[in-house]
Amino acid sequence: MEAQFWNGKRAPGVSDTINLDEYDSVVEVIESAFKRYADRPAFTSIGHTLSYRDIDNYSAAFASYLQNHTTLKAGDRIAIQMPNILQFPIAMYGALRAGMVVVNTNPLYTEREMLHQFNDSGAKALVCMDVFARSVQNVLKDTGLKHVIVTSLADMLPQPKRTLINFAAKHVKKMVPGYSLPDAIGFRKTLKLGARAGRYRAEHLIGSQQTIILQYTGGTTGVAKGAELTNQNLIANMQQARSLLMQIDASGKPIKPEGGAKVVAPLPLYHIYAFTVHLMALFEMGDQSILIANPRDTGMFVRMIKPHKLTGFVGLNTLFVSLMNHPEFKNCDFSELKLTLSGGTALVADTAKRWKELTGSGISEGYGLTECSPVVCVNPTGGLERLGTVGQPVPGTALKCIDDQGNEVAIGERGELCVKGPQVMKGYWNRPESTAESFTPDGQWLRTGDVAVIDEDGFVKIVDRIKDMVLVSGFNVYPNEIEDVVATHPGVENCAVIGVPDVKTGEAVKLFVVAIDKNLTADDIMAHCRLSLTGYKLPRHIEFRDELPMTPVGKILRRELKDEEAAKRTKEATPA
Repeated sequence: MEAQFWNGKRAPGVSDTINLDEYDSVVEVIESAFKRYADRPAFTSIGHTLSYRDIDNYSAAFASYLQNHTTLKAGDRIAIQMPNILQFPIAMYGALRAGMVVVNTNPLYTEREMLHQFNDSGAKALVCMDVFARSVQNVLKDTGLKHVIVTSLADMLPQPKRTLINFAAKHVKKMVPGYSLPDAIGFRKTLKLGARAGRYRAEHLIGSQQTIILQYTGGTTGVAKGAELTNQNLIANMQQARSLLMQIDASGKPIKPEGGAKVVAPLPLYHIYAFTVHLMALFEMGDQSILIANPRDTGMFVRMIKPHKLTGFVGLNTLFVSLMNHPEFKNCDFSELKLTLSGGTALVADTAKRWKELTGSGISEGYGLTECSPVVCVNPTGGLERLGTVGQPVPGTALKCIDDQGNEVAIGERGELCVKGPQVMKGYWNRPESTAESFTPDGQWLRTGDVAVIDEDGFVKIVDRIKDMVLVSGFNVYPNEIEDVVATHPGVENCAVIGVPDVKTGEAVKLFVVAIDKNLTADDIMAHCRLSLTGYKLPRHIEFRDELPMTPVGKILRRELKDEEAAKRTKEATPA
């Protein structure tokens, strides 16, 4: 069965269709890659590489452990709470091979957030890193977790490196708080027990509409909800992402080398963006992912990628900026860099320009959301990128924009972006009302909550989130527009805009700035803004900060800034 909705002109080598019958399940995708690429490098972390054969053997042992040494059965939920370390793909693939539904869990969650997600999903097992084990200890009695598996940073590295790094993490860097989980089992022990138990039983979840991943979303705007992602959702989006990687450059050569690419993986694998790109699309094509456990440690990040001739780079605007500001980044080997993907938050034009000058690679900005597994649009590569847009819809995807009454607007007009395609989620876990609200009344189109414009060539420009729009004296002001202008100032590292109450204009623009130049003043910023923004769009308030609140992926949390402002106003209004 083929999915095809849009027939515009695509970049060379990119198909208009995807074959939904290519695989029956995500496990079939994984096991096919194991067979085809057994001797290729699969994942590298902390200087150590595991091959496809290694990942096959380890994940099979983990699957066997889950089936033979726990009370879990096919369809039960297992939470995975780890940064980008070698244990992540082993646990992920092993859990899926054993027939579990995986609940991707952010390692930086607070105990409140962990408790919500474990209980909402009904998770019966958890695989976590020891750094977070104390929090697990504190919430365990209030959850339905029956099995806890704990791992340390370097558990999959050879000796003596494993012992040295784990010792340093625990006793020198004090990364691991003391904890007591007497019934927990170590990750390495599960692999030994699983290997002894023999081959796991092929009980994985098949069927196109079978939910296999619960991906939580909405935590920045309300109660986190679990998007049910099915075999079809993930396979389709893998194929859609793969189509970009098959593109041909201006010289007629494939963007990606036939013998396998080396692609940096700094974005967390528990996030659906990195999951689909690294654990699905690149893995299915036999490529190697360089895992970065802590991308905020820019110095360590640079040291981890220096030994490699990189083919591809997956990141987002804030990450690109921090790397380019590091003095050693320019000394990395970019001679083979053919592809840089950006998503998760808006790409600033100045960032793309600097990256191109420094690395020789243009940045292809894409757009997606958790509910779409996540990729919806991607820019072409090889110099065909159209800055200021998030590209064209991926194969098999239909888009439209609607007005407040639900009517489709004309090409080139603003409206809420709606998506239809095989990558769109089944719905929110145990939340039928939220599911219904997220689709158009006919149930056919997912409403993204983003304001967009679609041009005649199918390129999409995201104007802003509907709820982030600022209404100044009746005029719509979109934070992204102001942020893009401010970000071009050479003294600005990062910025964010929100709306705050104003007695004269209803709302006013407040700008938060993280400055590179510590001598930068609010007057400097205003002078810069006046060159590009009309009067009602100018910031009424400017606040300098050392950092801005962000998700682990690097997306600025405007909601936290709004909550801070609301709390401040409440305090000021309360009598002493």
